[in-house]
This record gives sequence, C-alpha cells and structure tokens, in this order.
Amino acid sequence: MFPHPAPDTSSLGARLTDAGARFGLWAPRATAVELVLVDHLGQQRNHHMGPDDHGVWTAEIDGVRAGQAYGFRVHGPWDPSAGSRFNPARLLLDPYARAISGGVDFRGPILDHVPGDPFTMSTSDSYGAVPLSVVVADTPPPTPIARRRPMSETIIYETHLRGFTKMHPSVPEHLRGSYLGMADPAVLEYLTDLGVTAVEFLPLHHFVSEPFIVAKGLRNYWGYNTLGFFAPHAFYAPRGTVGDQVTHFKQMVTALHGAGIEVLLDVVYNHTGEGGHQGPTLSMRGIDHDAYYRLTNDLRNDYDVTGTGNSVDTAHPMVRQLVLDSMRYWVTEMGVDGFRFDLATTMIRDENHHVDQDHAFKHLLAADPTFDDIKIIAEPWDVGPYGYQVGAFGPGWHEWNDRFRDHVRDYWRGAVHGVQELATRLAGSPDLFDQPGRSPQSSINFVTAHDGFTMLDLVSYDVKHNLDNGEANRDGSDNNRSWNHGWEGETTDPAINALRRRQVLNLMATQLLAAGTPMLTAGDEFGRTQKGNNNAYCQDSPISWVNWDISPEWKAVRDRIRDLIAIRQRHCAFRPTDYAYHTEIINEHGENLQRVDLTWMDGRYGEMGQDAWHDGGRRLLGMYVSNDHEGFLTWFNSDPEPQRIVLPTMPWGNGYEVIWHSGDDGELPEGELPALGEFDIPGRTVALMRVSVPTNSKELLALQAEAEPSSYDLIPGGTSNS
Repeated sequence: MFPHPAPDTSSLGARLTDAGARFGLWAPRATAVELVLVDHLGQQRNHHMGPDDHGVWTAEIDGVRAGQAYGFRVHGPWDPSAGSRFNPARLLLDPYARAISGGVDFRGPILDHVPGDPFTMSTSDSYGAVPLSVVVADTPPPTPIARRRPMSETIIYETHLRGFTKMHPSVPEHLRGSYLGMADPAVLEYLTDLGVTAVEFLPLHHFVSEPFIVAKGLRNYWGYNTLGFFAPHAFYAPRGTVGDQVTHFKQMVTALHGAGIEVLLDVVYNHTGEGGHQGPTLSMRGIDHDAYYRLTNDLRNDYDVTGTGNSVDTAHPMVRQLVLDSMRYWVTEMGVDGFRFDLATTMIRDENHHVDQDHAFKHLLAADPTFDDIKIIAEPWDVGPYGYQVGAFGPGWHEWNDRFRDHVRDYWRGAVHGVQELATRLAGSPDLFDQPGRSPQSSINFVTAHDGFTMLDLVSYDVKHNLDNGEANRDGSDNNRSWNHGWEGETTDPAINALRRRQVLNLMATQLLAAGTPMLTAGDEFGRTQKGNNNAYCQDSPISWVNWDISPEWKAVRDRIRDLIAIRQRHCAFRPTDYAYHTEIINEHGENLQRVDLTWMDGRYGEMGQDAWHDGGRRLLGMYVSNDHEGFLTWFNSDPEPQRIVLPTMPWGNGYEVIWHSGDDGELPEGELPALGEFDIPGRTVALMRVSVPTNSKELLALQAEAEPSSYDLIPGGTSNS
C-alpha cells in the first residue's frame, strides 16, 4: 500500500523571517522544549517553545540574524525502560540545522548518564563540550549542470574531498583539503582530462569522531559518523564555523558543474555519531530516543544493524521524512546530482526491523519528482539479519556489485575455476540484475573503493598492514583477494613493479569494458598507495591523502586509462542499456547482419563451446560485442603464459586491429589482421580489437563470398556460402 505522508515539516529547523527567525523541532514526547540562543561571548538566552498536535515545537524570535548559534534543551521523563532519555542538561543540535559550529570535547559531560551507569541520569550541563547549530541565510543554489548524463554514459570517480587536494601542488596552500580546493581549475582540468563524469564524495554531511578514535590521538577521516543531515562538514571550509561552509560547498558544485562533472554524495542516513545509548548525547537521542532510533524490545538498548551502536528508524514516518527532506534540500538548494546510500538495507527495515523491499521510503522516493533524474546508488547490505540484498533494490536503483569486485580480483590473481563467472560479470551481472525495469547500469562495477586496499596495494600486499590504526592489526578485512606478485610491499625489483602496473591496467580495463557503470577510486589510475592499510578510516595523514608526485611510469599508466575511458565513451557498444543475449543484429533497413550483440570467443575455433566453458583451467576469454555499425573483440588472458589466438571469420568480422592493450610496447601486433589471422597474446594481458564488420546485406554477402569455405565451416555458427 502506498505510504501516507508525514505531517508538514516545513516549520522544522531555523528559517530567517523579516523580523528575525522561526525555529521548529519535532519532539513528540517532550513535556517542554527550550530554544537556547548563544551569543559570540558564549552567553545563553533561553526561550520557551510551544507545541502543536503533531509534537512540533516552534518559536519566533525577533532580531535573530544569520550566523546565530543555537541549540535545544528538551524536557521529559527519564525512563530508559520506556525509551525515554530526556535530559535538559544536554544542549542538543537541531536535526534540521543547515550548519554546525564547533566540535565535541570528549572530556566533557557529553553523556546523558553517569559514567559507568547508562541508566542513571547525569545532571552536569553539556554546554561548552558540544557543537552548536547555526542559523543560515538563504542563498541562490549552485549553477545546475548543463546535462545530467544517463548512467550509460557515467564514469564515477570516488574520492575523499580533503584527501584529494591536501597535497596537490597547484592548489593554493590555504585552500588544500577544502571545498574551494576541489573547485580549483587544476583539479577540474585533471578530472575532465581523465574523462570521469561524476565525482562521488565520501561523506560531506557534518560528522564527528568516535570517542575511542579520539582517545588514540586519531580522528574519523572518512566521515561515516554523521551528526547533521543538512549541514556540510564545517572543517572543509577554511572559516567553516559560522556558515561559510554552505556557500563554499555551493561554489564547489558550481565549478564542477561548469566542467560538466556531476556531484554525488555518499550519505549516511542509517546511523548517527551518537553511537549506542552509552555514547554521547548530542542531538536525536536527547530529543526522543524511541522515535528517532531503532530499539530492542525492552526499549532500553539500541537495535544495531549498522555495527556503529545505533540505527536510525526510518520505519517512523517523521524520521523517514527527515531523510527525504534532507535529500530534497541537497538537490534543490545545494545542487547535488545523486546519492550513494551507505548501508542502504538499514533504510528499508520495517517497524519489526525486517528488510522490506516494498518499504515506504522507496515508494516516497520514487514518487517525488525532485529525484526524477537523480542518481540513486545503494550499498546493498548492512550487518543485520538478511542484510545482504545485492540485486534486490529494483527499478530506479543502482547497486554496488561486490560479486564483480571479488571475482575480478580472483580472476587476475589466478584463483578461479574457468571463465564462466567472468563472462557473467562482464555481461553486466544478469544473474543479479536482469529483472523488469533494470538494465546493466544497475550494476556499479568496482574493483576497489575507499574501504579496503587501493589498487596498487591490491597487487602489492598479501595481507593488511593496519598497525597505524592502533588496533594491533585486528581491524579491517582479511578477505582481500590480493596478491603481492612475489614481494610484500614496495620493492625496487623492476620486473615485479612492471607486472604490478600491468595488473592495474588489467583490473581497470576489466571494469571499464564490462557492461554496467564503472566506479574508479581516486588515485588508483596512477598508483596511489596506503602502504598496505586496508582500513584507513582514521588516517587523516599522508597514508590516505593523494600523493601527486607521480613517477613517469605511473603517468604512462594513467594516460592509458584515460585513453581507454575515451574509447568507452566514444562507442556505445561498450555501454549497452539492455541485457544482451546473443541476439542477431538487424540494421535500420531490417537486414539481418548474422552477427550478434554479445558472444564469447575461445581464441581458436570461434565461439566458446561446451568443452571450453567447462574447462576449469581456462584463463582466456574473448568478449565480442557489436551493433549495426561497429564491432569489438576484447581478449582477457590471466594465464601467466602467452596464448596463440586465431581470429574468427565471418559473420563476426573480416579484419581486426588492436586499439588498446595492457601489454608493453611492441608486444601486440600493429595494423589490421585478417580473419583467421593469428597472433600471440602475452600472459596477463587485456587486448581490445576493433572489428571490421559489414553494415548491410550487400557487404555481408560479398565478404562471405571472399571467406574460404573450408575454414569458415570450422567456426561454430558459421554458414558456408557455397
């Protein structure tokens, strides 16, 4: 059943008026709410707010201007057994705050309870130890992008905003690591030259560190610990304490849009930085623990399906509306072009915490015209029961495909049985996504992401090296599917380094040539390393920052990846919008050209036969794609040894030319090779060939007549013209 909308939320948050400002807070079970205005000297003025029938408390205060700091004190019963942890000694952030000032003093009274006893209320005042909300004036939204690309034309580039420019030599020093640094012309030129069409930023909602990280002298770097769903992270603006972060964010978006690059946000709506009930009370827990968060049946504890201590309860209509209002704000006022939902499964759990793919959140999102051409990407899992939901999110959604990631890693390190699954992943993972209303672009094809090894580290380390994180190397995944190629970590051995660069090209080529939406991780294209750290979430340091001191060898790798992106973008055969199933190609005149949209070649007899498909030792696969005007044949060879290839003849093509490969100069033939021509593809190499194909029946008949019948008959699927 289509969900009923929540009550009107337009009065929530802080909005400037002609006389001052209007403030609103949803606190459905509160007995009283005080608005606290804090001046530049730190003095507080309290104002009582009045409720309506929906539990929305409001107050209008004259004389308030942009930059005003404020918070709330929420009164109610202290009864943890009823999910009630009201404590007016806690100064709380506005969930609708458009900017946040200050940080958390973890030494201060930030817990709502007595330390060591989470069910006894603390009466110490938290003011001075907690951040404050900031009133922000309305300003024009960023310049919209000239055209939002369809996913079939999209190349996603995942990056950390601060880390991308922190060491960039062309960005002015005072802007490095900031919104304005990301808007620098040198950065825009790099992105457009590489060919990416969308930048996916790690979280830019205002976030805080976790207490255990701070205690080790570290900080949350990635940002998956949100504190404000409407507020840009303050510390990415040089003066981001009084609202400048909002205008700086908009300037960045305008600059990226001017370069034709879409802005995608990695958003964390599944949990907040308050952690479990033993963590700091900074906002929603103090407003209404039971309303905003999922709780266990006894209502005393958080029901955690995120692994962070709490889970936001989107089964509640008002909490769900909070998320949708936030998304709408970021689209209409902040100019973003899409979202990647961290732990998206949490967003679609019902009031019983069960996963519901028919969830009201999905219906409301689909029905809102604000999001009609917005890119919606799921990380389709969480850590709760039945949390793994890859392939299940349905029309309108795109999903991170970890099956692609894992198999491509295994294929290139030689840990697979045959090539059947490789073909499935290259075809857009139809086993997962070929459902009504979905396309190959539903699969976000990635090999690396922020979480895990960089691509260079993937081919340089057998095991993780996370000692810098202060957890005795216990943190981070042990299932890396990596291979160090004979030496753990950095080496001066030229042969190992050359092979590692070759393998990076192979991995990159596999994701760029597969059907689906490719996502690259920033710096992988020129060998960024984290020294084997596969969980650098707390490393705001050169371990995580992109190092722009790039060697000539890695510049060459980057240039070849740029060239391959350009090939993909020029030829729609690599970007099918429908799943291909060996369908014959019919041209615009209705003529059957006898070739197909997708098939697989064995390198000797033409199309793959049953024996080849069931050969567990096979490491060579040819992917043939075509449409009515062009054809391409890509060879993937993960075998360490060269393989002799016999090129297929008609109807597949009558000439072949290598236009891109991952090998060394001179390893692959130059110029056009004839059908039935032979060449050796080196070990561990991708070779992309342009195929000369007939585009009408006259050309087809002429080329078939030229083909040698006896040889043509050897090709399964071929027909003799004699």
